[in-house]
Amino acid sequence: MTKFGAARAHMIESQLRPNKVVDARVLAAFAGIQRELFVPEHFQAVAYIDEDLPLGNGRYLKESMVVARLLQAAAVKRTDTALIIGAGTGYEAALVAALARNVVALEEDPELARGARAALVEHSVASVSIVEGPLTLGYRPRAPYDVILFCGGVAEVPSEIDSQLAEGGRLLAVVNPANGVGRATLRTRTGGVVARRVLFDAATPLLPGFLPKRAFVL
Repeated sequence: MTKFGAARAHMIESQLRPNKVVDARVLAAFAGIQRELFVPEHFQAVAYIDEDLPLGNGRYLKESMVVARLLQAAAVKRTDTALIIGAGTGYEAALVAALARNVVALEEDPELARGARAALVEHSVASVSIVEGPLTLGYRPRAPYDVILFCGGVAEVPSEIDSQLAEGGRLLAVVNPANGVGRATLRTRTGGVVARRVLFDAATPLLPGFLPKRAFVL
């Protein structure tokens, strides 16, 4: 086993399983995706630590435990179409591609989008479409989506993205409206009504463009 393979196995046994990640498909996805390919070269040696890894320009690759618990809650089916908001270097998109039929990965930073395309090609992931555009608008041309996953924290989920969730769909985000403690949240659409359930606390950095609005002070 390579050093990265050993680190990947250790991540699963020491970070995911002890934190209630038991879904066999989710664990298999993490075992099969080489996280080191999706981080800057100078971070490859620490690709599997249980921390958010900086990608530059205020962007981070979420710690694996948070991603795994969100994906487990999403209950991704093989027939699902998923939208990844703030795809970054493409790691979460690659994980979801191992679980779903099609993945649309939205990224607004051209440099990160290029890196994501390169990493996905190197990993031979063919079911992910990288699209570039404003993250806050989602990607309506391929909507509705069975699963929507945010690759970073948000102060709130924009109504435009909420509206792109299919009937029976699941939206996963770490919501942090006031720079306090983030709450990993599952939103589901049933009968046209969106319900929300808090899953766990998570200190996930906020995505640029999804920061809390400044209150007006006289």
